[in-house]
Amino acid sequence: MTGSHIGLPAKLINGGIAGLIGVSCVFPIDLAKTRLQNQQNGSRLYTSMSDCLIKTIRSEGYFGMYRGSAVNLTLVTPEKAIKLAANDFFRQYLSKDGQKLTLIKEMLAGCGAGTCQVIVTTPMEMLKIQLQDAGRIEAQRKLMPETVGPGTVPTKSPTAMQLTRELLKEKGIAGLYKGLGATLLRDVPFSIIYFPLFANLNTLGKRGAEGPAPFYVSFLAGCLAGSTAAVAVNPVDVIKTRIQSMNRGSTEETYSGVTDCISKIMKNEGPSAFLKGAYCRALVIAPLFGIAQVVYFFGVGEYILGFLPGN
Repeated sequence: MTGSHIGLPAKLINGGIAGLIGVSCVFPIDLAKTRLQNQQNGSRLYTSMSDCLIKTIRSEGYFGMYRGSAVNLTLVTPEKAIKLAANDFFRQYLSKDGQKLTLIKEMLAGCGAGTCQVIVTTPMEMLKIQLQDAGRIEAQRKLMPETVGPGTVPTKSPTAMQLTRELLKEKGIAGLYKGLGATLLRDVPFSIIYFPLFANLNTLGKRGAEGPAPFYVSFLAGCLAGSTAAVAVNPVDVIKTRIQSMNRGSTEETYSGVTDCISKIMKNEGPSAFLKGAYCRALVIAPLFGIAQVVYFFGVGEYILGFLPGN
């Protein structure tokens, strides 16, 4: 990975800045992905990503596309910092005298990074999904009242803090980690695919044997590796989204776990349901990781640390 010579504090800053920039750019697409993935047969409100975003703006205003963004912007910094820094740590640990890692060791490093990041990813996405999907439930209430049941009283969308307090009160810390198994099943394979693929694509653009690849090569390698890994694990992302969603219409299924979710989706919606939101996810992940690699390339973290007292 670019910037392997960078110290851990700088890596954490780099990962955090990359996450903030990336999320700010692609959050509306991520919202569309969540709402498309949560749609079930009989309650389809949106036909595509563009249809979802247009209807969201019409019913909730422009800022409706950023429901849940505060949670992401708050927690994406430690999440991306852990993911990128952990991968670098495991790559260095598995490397002998700076020699090139084998594919198996690259995959092991990615596996370690994916496992570490779920500490933050699971509660972050648990809260984000509730906030993102609240608009879909409200729109169904107005446009498709038969899907939410008679006599259902509209409720004001909760804040992230209200949701957190409610979950902690009712279920303790485990409430924030609902869907942990599905998150691991998504993020570990994602990292196993992404990091080795990025490293090898980035190597193709290096100037000479030792020199780093130009920043635009790192950006393109991050985009391509990110979108490939995102589409590959999309079926598990659909499962995770369904399991972590707490609010349902009266005609929508609820799920007790990963296997129950898989069997019900297969039975009621068919295999194609596992690809819902795949292109949205690719559009979210590609620039997110492309930006991350460019931030690493320019060493923004080291630059910031240089202005801190004692440096």
